[in-house]
Amino acid sequence: MKEISVQELKSWLDQGKACQIIDVREDHEREVGFFAETHIPMGEIVDRITELRTDVPVVIHCRSGARSSAVITSLELRYELHNLHNLDGGIAAWAEEIDPSIQLDL
Repeated sequence: MKEISVQELKSWLDQGKACQIIDVREDHEREVGFFAETHIPMGEIVDRITELRTDVPVVIHCRSGARSSAVITSLELRYELHNLHNLDGGIAAWAEEIDPSIQLDL
């Protein structure tokens, strides 16, 4: 599985690199903060597979990286998707290293 650090993702965004960022946390988790425009809760990802782009890198994140890792493993095996990247450390790392305005219970 490919992983991407929060610093590398920030660099992609700063450079305007085309990518899709998907948050797989539950609705109530996004209430405390988010940065991804696309939200597909983990339990809905298979039903909404057509929303994942195949023409650009897709970065999937959760709170810490564990759930997104499980999602990616499943999608790679089931759908043979090879453009998926797990955000190392999830939104917790993003909040700590990139955007401290996202107030998680770290």
